[in-house]
Formats: sequence, C-alpha cells, structure tokens
Amino acid sequence: MMAVILLLIPAYDACAQNAMSREHQPAKKCVTAEKLYYQMSFLTDSLCQGRGFATQGGYEAGFWIQREFERIGLLKLGKSYGKKVYLGKNELGRNIAGMLPGSKHFTRDRYIIVGAHYDNLGILAGKMYPGADSNASGTVALINLAEMLTALRDYGKSHNHNVIFVAFDGKEQDMAGSKAFWRLIEYGELKDPQTGRPITKDKISLMVNIDQIGSTLSPLKSGRKDYMIMLGTESLKPIKRDMLSICNRMYAIDMDIDLTYYGSRDFTKMFYRLSDQRIFIDNGISAVLFTSGITMNNNKTWDTVDTIDLDILKKRIFLIYHWLEKMMQ
Repeated sequence: MMAVILLLIPAYDACAQNAMSREHQPAKKCVTAEKLYYQMSFLTDSLCQGRGFATQGGYEAGFWIQREFERIGLLKLGKSYGKKVYLGKNELGRNIAGMLPGSKHFTRDRYIIVGAHYDNLGILAGKMYPGADSNASGTVALINLAEMLTALRDYGKSHNHNVIFVAFDGKEQDMAGSKAFWRLIEYGELKDPQTGRPITKDKISLMVNIDQIGSTLSPLKSGRKDYMIMLGTESLKPIKRDMLSICNRMYAIDMDIDLTYYGSRDFTKMFYRLSDQRIFIDNGISAVLFTSGITMNNNKTWDTVDTIDLDILKKRIFLIYHWLEKMMQ
C-alpha cells in the first residue's frame, strides 16, 4: 500500500503544478518582451523629455499612465486617476492612482499599495536623461502587475485585499509624490471607490515599491544576470518572510535573489530608506523594496531602453506577481 502511495505522489505533484500553471496563464499572457519594449520606449522617448517634475514631458508620461490604468480597468479613487502634488513656486505634479478590488462580488476593507515613481531628471543643461532603468522599468512593472492581477481576478480568483497601484511623481524632488499621497491617507481624503469610506492607516497591510528593476549590470555574488534584490522582509510577518524564495521555487522561476543590499548590513539599512517606501515605513506600515541595484547607467544620458534586458525584466515581473498574489491572500 505504501509503495502505491509513493508512486502516486509524483503524479499528484504534477497535477498540482499543472493546475497552478493554468490559473496563472491568462495573467502571464499579458506580458511579453515586445510589449515591455514598446512601453519603455514611450516613457524614454523625446516626447516625455526625461519626465522631469512639473514639465510638459512629465505630464505626457502621466497622461499615458492614466490611459493604461483606464485600459486595464482600474477604479479611480475619486473623480480622476490623477492626484495633485504641489511643490511650491507654482510647480504642480501628479501621482497616478487606481484600485483593483480584491473580489468581483464582495467588498474588502484591507489594502496593499504598490508603487513606482515615474519621474526622472528631465532635461539638464540641454541634455535629456531618458531614465530607462530609473524608473521607466519600475513604472512598466507596475502597469503590467496591475494588468496581470486584473486578468487573474477576471479568471475567477478572489483575494482578501484590494490593491492600490500608484505611479508616484516627484521622487527626484525629495519624494514629494509619496509624501503627498500619504497626506491624503492621513487627512482621510483617499476613499475607496466602491464604498466611499476613507482608506485609513489601520487598513493598509503592506506597501510595495519598485525602483530600478531593469538592469543586469550589478549582479549578485553568483554573477548571474537574472537576479533581484528585495529589502524590508523583516517588516513582514514571520510566516511571510520566506515567501519570495518559496514562489521562486514553486513556480520554477529560478532567479538569483538577495534579501540584503549585496550582503552589507549598513547599505541595506541605507538603501531601504532611499525611495518612496520611506514615508510608509516612518508611519508604521510594513514596506518592501524591489530593485536590481545602482549601476553606472543611473542618472546618465545613456540610460536608454536598449541597455535593458527585457526578458529578465519580464522574469522579475513574474516573480513579483506570484509573490504579491500570495500577499493578497
């Protein structure tokens, strides 16, 4: 009898893997290297002028992100996807925010915020800074994660959390966009589009930030190009701290991952606070950062889409998608 059971285990595992694969196929079909190239090419095009804060190029990028959110079907949090970001001297930027409900049939009152800044340096001294890795890469990851999770919900999967996707403006201006977004939460002005009730701090389970996720130029100790860094796992509940590694194995993504910044305790602490997750950390919200690290291309005029390995970017998006889907349960 025991021998029969042992013989059946591999077949059971194969069936389970096939079932998991089928469930996620509609989502994975949403993302191709060609599509990522098109999206990043738009954000790094001269039309967007380097996406400087409160510039015409920045507005063009913001309008494009709004159209993508509308195409995907995210709900507006208010009258518009755009949320104003004031910086004085009549400088006005816009965060772009939309919500994916956790269920098509039931309202939820728990939220996960997923963010990525879309602004960059713009044009300085007559030279355009395209910002492919920084942070067109994070922006297209954000958009594709929204589309993938929407496809999963349309497939019939419900989750215990709503997800708010935010493309932050003003990160290069001392994180003005994420600070402005937090003020909406703090003042009770960010409201659930389904219930009309304020989205309060106590209802936010997690903030996920994606900043510079496209490069392969700063690999980990193994030297592999298909790597990714995740910081902030200590802010998660113990049962969820190993979930990225579990998803990496469970879904056969097999990416080289590190939960520190290249093994340095001091740099891990420093880089964990250098992007838009900081305002959430400071207000007691669990927060993580996904990145592929700092490279010699950052803040350079040659940070273009042609320097990005789009197949590896797609692989990173898949891993974040699987991990985030587990966080939503």
